[in-house]
Amino acid sequence: MQTFNNADATAISHMVRSGVVSAETVAEHFLECVESQERSINAFVSFDPDKVRSQACQLKNSDAKGLLAGVPVGVKDIFDTLDHPTRFYSPIYEDNRPSRDAHVVALLRQAGAVIMGKTHTTEFAYMHTGPTRNPHDLDRTPGSSSAGSAAGMAAGFFPIALGSQTAGSLIKPASYCALYAFKPSYGLISLEGVKPLAPSFDTVGWYGRSVRDLELMAQVLIPGLAWRVNDRRLCKFGFCRTARWDQVDEDVAQSLDAAVEELRLAGHQVSEVLLPEEFAAVFDDHLLINDCEGARSLAKELQAHPDKLSEELLAMIERASLTTWEQESAAKKRLATLATVLEPIFEPFDAVLGASCGIVAPKGLGATGPSDFSKFWMAFGLPQINLPLVRDIGALPAGLQMIGSFRGDSILLHAAEQVDAVLRAAG
Repeated sequence: MQTFNNADATAISHMVRSGVVSAETVAEHFLECVESQERSINAFVSFDPDKVRSQACQLKNSDAKGLLAGVPVGVKDIFDTLDHPTRFYSPIYEDNRPSRDAHVVALLRQAGAVIMGKTHTTEFAYMHTGPTRNPHDLDRTPGSSSAGSAAGMAAGFFPIALGSQTAGSLIKPASYCALYAFKPSYGLISLEGVKPLAPSFDTVGWYGRSVRDLELMAQVLIPGLAWRVNDRRLCKFGFCRTARWDQVDEDVAQSLDAAVEELRLAGHQVSEVLLPEEFAAVFDDHLLINDCEGARSLAKELQAHPDKLSEELLAMIERASLTTWEQESAAKKRLATLATVLEPIFEPFDAVLGASCGIVAPKGLGATGPSDFSKFWMAFGLPQINLPLVRDIGALPAGLQMIGSFRGDSILLHAAEQVDAVLRAAG
């Protein structure tokens, strides 16, 4: 049973497909992990061991040969699931039981994955937080709306998990919880069966135990993804601090600098990327658009159940009500213009590097800290990866963010393999 403690999803699926272990054996291992720690972590909002065992038992014939054969998966509670309620951490949807799976959940099942349960999210994937704790320090937040998936990953409840990101909901929890995470280019994955917040930014993403796990999930969830990779092992990277580098704590900055130095020592090229001053407005433009689209997405909930919405959500809706159509349109136009400026800046590089989050996980569960270093790139729909940084013993996790050019997802994943190999060797 201990075999699976450090095994990634890629290894587990290979063992199941080759008949070395059964899906039932895999499921029992992870169920034991949940049994031993869930009371202190609170990763799940819906969990039924019998349903897990039933899925594993039914993995026969072709299903046992899928890319995710027998691999347990945590699913963020904004994705519809046939066998679990989908509540969005809102009392409005306490009794919401979907009639079918969301598109991505269906793809996971078709690939042989075992759905472990629904993981805690924030209210409608916005800011009102749930009860989930960070396994690295139970007094600290695991991050924003993909918190249950991130904490469950860090606690060993499953080797891969579904999340999503509109601002920092995937990358920030990955940084706080020392996880591998991938947020693909905007628009590559269907959002059918996923509750929208800000449709201009909403994107499905996932956690894994390795870069190759991130690639495995990409093969399942992005059918037809072009694997445009090259054979060179030495890459060219940009390093971009953005206009809010003053948010980066000194110890996190030191870890990032150390990672960059290791890359240079390994032969990779890393050069500074300085963006034009106009990019300083991206943070506020993202927030403005997020507010306006979020208010429209939740208009029916506001009209029918205003008393059941949190203060955080009502504040977002209030800000949106004070924003004119012209202001929102201007913000979108500015981002579209800057996207064309970014394209030639990214062209020379395999990826651009930066901070995933400028701080380690804050104490308390009521606030999750700023998301600026992820939402900046979200504003342009670019693919993003978090790699856990090598830290001193006893230090809380922090992450290195890798950003690719739009629809350059396969190139970014290949570059992440090279960077991760250097970081793990240095550790």
